[in-house]
Amino acid sequence: MLYLILSDLHGNQDALSAVLRRVRRKHFDGTFLLGDLVGYGAGPNKVVEDVRRQIPGPIWKIRGNHDKVVAEIESGENFNQAALQAARWTTSKLTKTNLRFVRELPQGPIEAPGGVTLCHGSPADEDQYLFSVYEAWEAFNLWSGQVAFFGHTHVPSIFVAQGREVRVALLQGPTGTIRIEPGLRYLINPGSVGQPRDRDPRAAYMTFDTQARLVRWYRVPYAIERAGERIVEAGLPKILADRLTLGV
Repeated sequence: MLYLILSDLHGNQDALSAVLRRVRRKHFDGTFLLGDLVGYGAGPNKVVEDVRRQIPGPIWKIRGNHDKVVAEIESGENFNQAALQAARWTTSKLTKTNLRFVRELPQGPIEAPGGVTLCHGSPADEDQYLFSVYEAWEAFNLWSGQVAFFGHTHVPSIFVAQGREVRVALLQGPTGTIRIEPGLRYLINPGSVGQPRDRDPRAAYMTFDTQARLVRWYRVPYAIERAGERIVEAGLPKILADRLTLGV
């Protein structure tokens, strides 16, 4: 079984469209969607509609922190000014149907085919950022599974635990493969479709072959300049457009 893994779309219709064009000729048995469909980008309705109609299904999906603020489940008081402005703008622009879809996204973590856990932040806390080995070590100790896919940091990366030892690697380059080995445990981040933060502005996604136990990551060029223009034309903070260009 082959699954598509997407995270942190962030209302970037140009990035998501590029990813969907890249994968359209492949057969997927479903999609793992790790949250933050909206926020930051200027195409929230197109992104949500593509998730509902274009992403290979069935979909195992969870919410992200921006989804919660846009859906007014949380206040966003911990957001910076640009993020909060974008969230409020997104709430006002989403159609009733699309806003309801975002509001009804399930809380993670959830279990998915292939014996994997899906979460936005970490298996222990949907809002936790996993940047460091220590943070990953804590997560491994609070969760008993072998493989979890997570988002939130926008950085394609992998934490591997062997016993009490944890190591980390950034996933760089246009593509690469991770083999899931018996006796090891994994926390794997596919990176962000809509707002990468590893200084590579290309959209990021993964696939997971449950039979071969292979995870592959990919980077896809997209119309970054057009995505930035949409942000500025919408009256959103220009810094959100600049970040797309820099990949930060």
